[in-house]
Amino acid sequence: MRLSVVVPVLDDAHELAGCLAALHGQTRPPDEIVVVDNGCSDTSADVAREAGARVVTEPVRGIPSAAAAGYDRASGDVIARLDADSRPGPDWMQRIESAFAEDPGLVALSGPGEFIGLSGWRARAAQLLYMDAYFFSVGAAMAHPVLFGSNLAMRRTAWERVRDGVDRSDPELHDDIDLSFQFGADDRLRVDRSLTVGISARPFDDPAAMRRRFSRAFRTIARNWRTSPPSERWMQRLRR
Repeated sequence: MRLSVVVPVLDDAHELAGCLAALHGQTRPPDEIVVVDNGCSDTSADVAREAGARVVTEPVRGIPSAAAAGYDRASGDVIARLDADSRPGPDWMQRIESAFAEDPGLVALSGPGEFIGLSGWRARAAQLLYMDAYFFSVGAAMAHPVLFGSNLAMRRTAWERVRDGVDRSDPELHDDIDLSFQFGADDRLRVDRSLTVGISARPFDDPAAMRRRFSRAFRTIARNWRTSPPSERWMQRLRR
């Protein structure tokens, strides 16, 4: 089984270097790392090449277009996804490979993030009000498990089946929520709460960035509900 990892980046060279170092420290190394340069003006592309990653350029700004471009160019049987500030543990790739090898019907796998630098009540609050709320509320909105963009993997055949349905043009969408909506009741998606990666706590220091994240989530859900309302999705799930 060939494993690819896609990492979109925009002017985040320092964080990207840490992510690539974590990937090179895997007990089961990825067969391919695709870094998507989304118009960087810093040294992100150079950092990626020096680490042995393949750099793909996507001129259309926004994570939806950058992530999709990376998935399109990935050659692995399973395509994993991290953000530049993601820090996977050393067995992350091995556990992804095992999950797909042991379950031939598994379409996609995801896990939560743990905020680096937060401790005590701040860490617990962030986990409950952000991470747990994301998986519960957005999963309920689409009637099946939701994927988390900083920590996901899917079969390449699954991406090829749904890629024409994702929106690549609107930078104000949550790409992982939009991707998750393209799957249905017949698709086996799994959230493994023990498959964690470290992620940056930067959004908690920037109220405007946090508001933008929530706004994008509501926008993405509303857009997909126009063509696939929750009542219809839940009826399909219950019949399944």
